[in-house]
Amino acid sequence: MQQPPAPFEGRAIRRVYDEDTETWWFSVVDVVQALTQQPDFQSARKYWNKLKERLRKEGSQSVTNCHRLKLPAADGKSYLTDVATAEALLRLVQSVPSPKAEPIKLWLAKVGNERMQEMADPALSLERARETWRKHGRSEKWIQQRMTGQETRNKLTDYWASHEIKQGEEFAILTNIIHQEWSGVTVKAHKGMKGLETQNLRDHMSEAELIFTALAELSTRQIAETKNATGMPANASAAKTGGQLAKRARLELEGRTGKKVVTGESFLPPRAGKNIEKKDR
Repeated sequence: MQQPPAPFEGRAIRRVYDEDTETWWFSVVDVVQALTQQPDFQSARKYWNKLKERLRKEGSQSVTNCHRLKLPAADGKSYLTDVATAEALLRLVQSVPSPKAEPIKLWLAKVGNERMQEMADPALSLERARETWRKHGRSEKWIQQRMTGQETRNKLTDYWASHEIKQGEEFAILTNIIHQEWSGVTVKAHKGMKGLETQNLRDHMSEAELIFTALAELSTRQIAETKNATGMPANASAAKTGGQLAKRARLELEGRTGKKVVTGESFLPPRAGKNIEKKDR
């Protein structure tokens, strides 16, 4: 999910939150610019390119842990940009001689702490999300369905976390199994249908898509709980069965209404939905 840039001493640090893997991704160039006090983005980019080359020669993991995502630039367009997690950035900061190193370490820790507060008190993140959706023109009915679905999702991931499923890649694998079973398409393909890039798929689902996603995840959790599924093989089996239950309900509804549940409709602005590269994270 695209998030507003996070401020650091008057500078904007672009960031993206991946709900499926529960990971924050930050723009490396923005952090480098804040660290080195470069006058503009291009100067910071050149500094980062030189630093990246040196780190590669040294075999540093800081570079190999960087990914590339499309982030909005000053001209309003989105470009592929090096991003890294807070953990990778903290290691990267050690390689940049700067009096700003300690403040940015504290800032990254603060961002992580805010996420921990939201996990302890989900009402904080939900209220922030509700306000964002309102600003984007979502109806109260859609917002309520989105929040209900998120609650269902949180209960499922809580179960996974307590039954030997690792956050990140394993969460994403199980999520994709559920999604493909109920919808007939992978998460990547569904995002492609809607013309999405780094945006969160659920934020662009229709009411029906949200409902069937929630049904599939609710079914998965209850099946997993009944079988006390532990580890990837058992939970993958529960995910497949849960998704299939929702698929049967979807097919019955489509048969009675003649309308497809899974569609390419999204909440992207008209221009943003045209001629864009369909790229999954």
